[in-house]
Amino acid sequence: MQPFKFSNWSLPFVLLLNTINMNAQYNGSKEQALDLRQQNLAAISALTATGKMETLRTQLHSGLDAGLTINEIKEALVQLYAYCGFPRSLNGITGFMQVVEERKKKGITDVAGKEATPLKDSSDSYERGRKTLEALTKTAQSKPAPGFGEFAPRIDAFLKEHLFADIFDNDVLDYQQRELVTIAALAAMEGTEGQLQSHIRMGMNTGITTEQLETVFNIIEKTVGKQQSGVARAVLSKINN
Repeated sequence: MQPFKFSNWSLPFVLLLNTINMNAQYNGSKEQALDLRQQNLAAISALTATGKMETLRTQLHSGLDAGLTINEIKEALVQLYAYCGFPRSLNGITGFMQVVEERKKKGITDVAGKEATPLKDSSDSYERGRKTLEALTKTAQSKPAPGFGEFAPRIDAFLKEHLFADIFDNDVLDYQQRELVTIAALAAMEGTEGQLQSHIRMGMNTGITTEQLETVFNIIEKTVGKQQSGVARAVLSKINN
């Protein structure tokens, strides 16, 4: 029997099979801690953060098929600008826009999902962000933040006003989903162990469990690599010990 040879047209199909196999493996595991929507949200975040666009496009299809709404994915990609920068966030949004259009042309109707609830809190954005960070960390937040916030007050303002107010005020994703997005992105990138440790703690404060984090790191292993998942597991081990 002749060995099977991959051709150019077969690569997207192989990527799709890998994604399906990944979902099937997680879904069937007795240790499964995240549902398919959460798994796909984590995988989309990791692939966006690392710029793996071809695989990301396949994962975006998988996320929509798993029940994530257009607005949920869109909001996750917007949030990621704060963690992996505008270039990769914008690349992810552009890729997602193309995926949605492709599916429309094929007659697939994806759910847009809910829109953000209009903001009722009229307090200034810095204070809203500071209060959100207090809720996530369960720790009082001084103004400005000690250390980096005193040294560079503008970055402290951007952190509170843009990330933890403007972005986190949008309730298309809840705090737990947002921390899942953040943890997956930080775990996928190199050199972000300090931030990952902080967000793992915040994620746990929203109800994310150790078992769920282990599932996220399994996803990192499959989408990014063993070395990076090992780094993430070491950070989690440090927190739990």
